[in-house]
Amino acid sequence: MANDVPEILGRTNENENRSKISISAESKEEAEKLFYGLSAGGQIEMPISDSPWGSYFGMFRDKYGIEWMVDFDPKYNGKV
Repeated sequence: MANDVPEILGRTNENENRSKISISAESKEEAEKLFYGLSAGGQIEMPISDSPWGSYFGMFRDKYGIEWMVDFDPKYNGKV
C-alpha cells in the first residue's frame, strides 16, 4: 500500500516525500528485520512497538528520503 499528498494540501519541500510505502509483515520478527534493515542510515520517526490499535508498528525515513511504515497485525497473522 502507498499513499500520497494531494497538491491541494500545499507544497512540500525537498525533505518531504509525497508518498509512503507500507509493508505488512507476516510476523513480529519479520517486521523488526524489515524495520531495522531498511531504516539503517535513515531517521526513525516512530520506533517500532506495540501500537494503541493493536498492531506492531513503526515509521521511518530511509537514507534516500523514502518514508516507510512497517506493520504486523497479529489478528491477521500476516494474511490481509
